Amino acid sequence: MKKVVIFAFQGEAVCFAHAMLNVLDLSAKGHKARLVIEGAACKLIGDLKNSSHPQHPLYTGIIAQGLLGGVCRACCHQMGTLEEAEAQGLPLLSDMKGHPSMEEWLQKGYELISL
Repeated sequence: MKKVVIFAFQGEAVCFAHAMLNVLDLSAKGHKARLVIEGAACKLIGDLKNSSHPQHPLYTGIIAQGLLGGVCRACCHQMGTLEEAEAQGLPLLSDMKGHPSMEEWLQKGYELISL
């Protein structure tokens, strides 16, 4: 079993969908997988909570299964979604000058993938 964290930076919904699909697939196949939402991807969290969004089931599946490692506090602030992240109760990461630290995940034994 591997430990893998995917840092999703892309703000395009299709790119973000692939990050979510891979986290769910890795987890289903017995790996410890986590998703960290960073950069422009932070602007998607408001839309994805809407049940009419085509990727809503992926998003809610990630959260329900405990696969969300966190969301970048600084990028949510920059993208205007910090209040939304707080309202959804998403874990906000800010241990590297306001952003998630990749090194922290490496220290926990995770392989890093960024999309």
